[in-house]
Amino acid sequence: MINRLTTLVTLLAVLSGCVTETVKTTAVPALSTYETSLPSDEVLDIAVVVFDPGIAEVDPEEGIYPEIRRAEATFMARELSLVLDDQGVWGASRVVPSSEHITDVLVTGTIEQSDGEALALAIKAVDAQGRTWLNKRYAGTTSRYAYQQTQRVKKDPFLAIYRDIANDLIVVFKSLTRTDRIAIRDVSKLKFAQSFAPEAFEGYLREEEGALTRAIRLPAETDPMMARIGAIQQRNHIFVDTLQGHYDNFSGSMDGPYNEWRRLSYEETVALRELQNEAQTQLIMGGISLLAGIAAATSDDRNVRTAGAVGMYAGGGLIKSGLERRAEANIHSLALEELGQSLEAEITPQVIELEDRTIQLSGTIDDQYGQWREILSDIYAAEIAELPTDLSQPSP
Repeated sequence: MINRLTTLVTLLAVLSGCVTETVKTTAVPALSTYETSLPSDEVLDIAVVVFDPGIAEVDPEEGIYPEIRRAEATFMARELSLVLDDQGVWGASRVVPSSEHITDVLVTGTIEQSDGEALALAIKAVDAQGRTWLNKRYAGTTSRYAYQQTQRVKKDPFLAIYRDIANDLIVVFKSLTRTDRIAIRDVSKLKFAQSFAPEAFEGYLREEEGALTRAIRLPAETDPMMARIGAIQQRNHIFVDTLQGHYDNFSGSMDGPYNEWRRLSYEETVALRELQNEAQTQLIMGGISLLAGIAAATSDDRNVRTAGAVGMYAGGGLIKSGLERRAEANIHSLALEELGQSLEAEITPQVIELEDRTIQLSGTIDDQYGQWREILSDIYAAEIAELPTDLSQPSP
């Protein structure tokens, strides 16, 4: 009996002395770039698709708020696009609403974790030929110092992650030869042409399973159909650039409340974890105290029985305290939910209006982009119908 009691007391002492410490860093890597100027025919465009918010199967108890995640999906894609633009290597760095967008290099991502304290993104980058540049998980944590408003230059608390992605992309870009880069641009142009005129541009590309897509022939420089496709592509670029203004406005209106939410979310997340750990420890300690009290209460020694009664009382108090801590943790979870709901009200997307024509586009940005593609198809069909039928011939 004494040995059992001694063991319980020893375990109680060990648990009460356990402390968890998390070490965090706010170090941000330098942004890599290209050392020399590039010929214009080697410059690649890059597009970042609005991230997948990662909420296909959301457990409410996980503290994930769909309205925030959907907003973050746009905000984070734009942050990555801005970092890529700062590299000064890419021809154009754009945020696009759909992975159907055709460009030289397309970056997609999924938000796996985002709570103000930690961010984890699954990033994939593929070029027009089908070459995988990245397929990697990027994760990092930040500290409370990243949310201090006294910083001279404000930066995203997770800027290090975006720079890591950009730096990895540059590593792949540098590994490509001039021939590789030109081939990517050629395939990108022909894929765009095929998306509008599949029959006219059939046989220009060779797609083999497990191999890169290659251009086996190119249109003549005087090909009128390709000239029409070029004009359509320029209109599409203008529309996508118009979308950038929308994403800028969206992120601008979101920036203030979102950063405040992340700061509060960071504090709530840390407090929640500490309370949960403390509550768990107190419940365990309370249970051990109760067991020790019960064991002592059956002793023949009066002093031991008295100590057992005290242990039972103390154990009950610890369990009660642990349950109260859990209740307090639930209050923090509710506070996060309220913050998410208030944020959702401040970041409602805007309807896009085109400057060159009065076209009403409705629905989500993805819907509007689909409608725009249909409009471009109609424009192309109307223009190509005016061309003679025997002018478009492929050249070797």
